Amino acid sequence: MAASLPDYRAALRAPGAAAPVCASAIGRFPIAMHSLATLLYVREIEGSYALAGAVSAALLVGTAAGTVVQGRLLDRLGPTRPMLVLVAVYLVAITGLITCIEARAALGVTVAVGLLAGLATPALEGSSRALWSDLTPAGPRREAAYTYEAISLETFFILGPALVALLVVATPWPGTALVVAASAELVGTTWFALTAAVRRRSARIRAARATGSLTHESGLLGVFRRPGLRTVALASLGFGLVAGTAEVGVLAAAEFAGSPAAGGLLLSAWSVVSVLAGVLYGMRPWPRPLHLRLPVLLGGFALLVTAMGLVSPLGSLVLLGVIMMAAGALITPQVTAHSLGVERTAPADSATEAFNWMVMAAVLGVSAGQALSGIMIDLLGPGGYAAGGALGLLVAALLWLRRGTVAAADVPREPAGSLA
Repeated sequence: MAASLPDYRAALRAPGAAAPVCASAIGRFPIAMHSLATLLYVREIEGSYALAGAVSAALLVGTAAGTVVQGRLLDRLGPTRPMLVLVAVYLVAITGLITCIEARAALGVTVAVGLLAGLATPALEGSSRALWSDLTPAGPRREAAYTYEAISLETFFILGPALVALLVVATPWPGTALVVAASAELVGTTWFALTAAVRRRSARIRAARATGSLTHESGLLGVFRRPGLRTVALASLGFGLVAGTAEVGVLAAAEFAGSPAAGGLLLSAWSVVSVLAGVLYGMRPWPRPLHLRLPVLLGGFALLVTAMGLVSPLGSLVLLGVIMMAAGALITPQVTAHSLGVERTAPADSATEAFNWMVMAAVLGVSAGQALSGIMIDLLGPGGYAAGGALGLLVAALLWLRRGTVAAADVPREPAGSLA
């Protein structure tokens, strides 16, 4: 199943798609801004990266945990009303966080409020992806829609941190970037929740719940109990692990080569290549079978990042850049494959929760990868982050052993009477 350029146009022009697409773009844009804006804000006020890191980490942990809880609620209650409630809670929480930072409150209090702000941050990514099952038919057009989601998210990760750095430097108040991120989150989520397509989805969910036709998984893990979905989440975790490793490693390698600024340029180019390659890959995906695509893409990505680590001690940014661009070409195809994996392994009425499991896995993977990369670079020098790539190869091997759980998944996405 391959997506052509007309499929991308048809998906984005689908009836009812324009408003939620624009709203979700505004609301998802701050995804790469929150933690960095908080870190730099606290750093400017307190003068300590340690304190800033603690508050930023609390916000990130809260966001990761909140995505799954929110996804389950949105699938059971419909997106509109819970999202509007979340907007109100998030507004209070983020205002409280800014107040704590400005008042230089005790670290424990600020961390607790940061955790709450993370929990209340609207999990728009899963809802935006899940809505495409209402807007597009199964097949190349929907695959194009999922690729758009991955590409747009990658674009936000390029522009978001740059905007944070600009706002922190160019404005007189260091909290400006956090306020801008929070404002976009509030406006985008509110608009998304009130669009006609989202309200229709909410009405169908409420009607299905009233008739008892929803088939949600019970228990603490919910839909995550499905073996195929756990395999897709493992792929998302492995991707985040390798990507987080590389992000820190490239910065260290550029500093070792005597050109610290080149690290940021390489990471930006990496993301641009990812966006371009994502469109091309969507036209001719390989391997075609999804259960093979997941381990092969992660394995190739991890192998190239391992090679990046091995050449970093040579001090050649040109050689590092060449390998890095090849690795970047595998980023968006993986994120798209994770969306398709959810499509394959999770029931339609648990799509938001399932997508949010992927988001949480990726966030945890990135956090672990960044931490591991820092430790290994301190121990072994600029090439130490090759260990993170090698660990990614191990995850790819586990995916290969578990590939049957995805191949065997047989979850009808659009049965009669379903939400899709």
